[in-house]
Order: sequence, then structure tokens, then C-alpha cells
Amino acid sequence: MRRSPNLLASFNFAFEGVIHVLRTQRNMRIHFLVAVAVLLVALLVDIEKLELIALLLSISFVLIAEMINTAVEAAIDVATTAFDPMAKLAKDIAAGAVLIATVNAVAVGYLVFSGGVSTRSSRLLDRLRDAPAEVTIVALVLTVFAVIAVKAYTGRGAPLSGGLPSGHAAVAFAAWMAATFILSDSQHRFVISSLTFILALLVAQTRVEAGVHSTVEVAVGGALGALVTLAVFQFFS
Repeated sequence: MRRSPNLLASFNFAFEGVIHVLRTQRNMRIHFLVAVAVLLVALLVDIEKLELIALLLSISFVLIAEMINTAVEAAIDVATTAFDPMAKLAKDIAAGAVLIATVNAVAVGYLVFSGGVSTRSSRLLDRLRDAPAEVTIVALVLTVFAVIAVKAYTGRGAPLSGGLPSGHAAVAFAAWMAATFILSDSQHRFVISSLTFILALLVAQTRVEAGVHSTVEVAVGGALGALVTLAVFQFFS
């Protein structure tokens, strides 16, 4: 009797699906790049938390619809060897779902950005300093996107088990860098920054000791997460 996959294996399978679509589907790569650009532009306008939630949901709907479309097409190609009008109809319906999700995302983007772009001013930096959580969320999301993109490009290892770079190290060092910037005006900045840096090192060490990643993969992941977060906070602070 075949055993059910454990939780880590299930996450690995899921991330492998994401990476496969990124490798093989041009439209998915376009959606992915647009999503990164939208998140960066979100930091250039007077965006509220609810607006950020709307953008994240819209981005997710588009990516999910594209993945479902790819899965439907693959299943139909396996099931049919000749032209079938119903198979074509199923593919068209799946493609239509992607179109609806994309149109919705464009509409949400317009509603979010139309007013903010015209009123962008010096208040932006003050607002970002007063609400670092939004910058941190975007920085961490971009870090995850960067890790997935590099893994898709190199094709090494499983998403959560090996490969270049280490996603755990990237997120851990991104969190360290975010904590350092958030506490820039605190008298306890050095202590808290040092503690979060040590925790990030421990996360990286566990990945090496467990044999999941090499030292180079962990170092690249840590550098990637720290640099992405540093760039985001430096640009908007």
C-alpha cells in the first residue's frame, strides 16, 4: 500500500508544480514579472493596506487561473490523441478563466493606482516609515518570488529540499534585514538586530547540518534575501 506523502513532501510537490509552470509557460512568466512590477509600483503610490490586500488577491487569482489552465491542457493532451471539439472547448473555457482573472486584476490595479499616481508626493516616504509592515510584506513576497525564479532558472533540487538558493535562509535573512530597518530609531536596535541575525544563522546552519543544502546554497540564499530587503527599504526610506 502506497504511503501518503508527509507535509514537507506535499509542499515540495506543490512548489515543483509552480516551478514547472514557470519553466514551460511563457504566459506564466509574463504574469510573474508583472506581479513583481505591480508590487514595486505599489510602494511608489499612497497605497492602503486594504488596497495591498486587493492587489495580492488579484495577483493570486491570475497565477492560480494560469496554473489551472496549464493543468487542464496537460490533462486533455494526455487523455486525447486526436482532435476533439469537446477537448478544444474545455481548453477554451480554461483560457477564458485566465482572461477573466486578468481583466479583474487590471481593473483592481486601475482602481488602486489611478488616484495614487496623480497625488504621489513627499508624504509617501513619511507614510512608509510610519507603516513599515507594508514594506516588510512586500520585501518578503519579493524575496520568495526571487527564490522561486532562481530555482526555476537553475533547475537544481526540490523547492523545499535542496537546490540553489536556500529559500529558508533567504526568508530568515530577509526578516533580519527588515527588523534592522524597522527598529532604526529604537535604542534596542543593535540587540534585536543581533538576535535576529543569530536566529537567521541558526536557520541556515540547520539546513546545512540536515544535508538539505550546501554551504554555498545557504550563503546565496541568505545574501539574496538580505539584498532584496535592503534594496526595498533603502529605496523607500
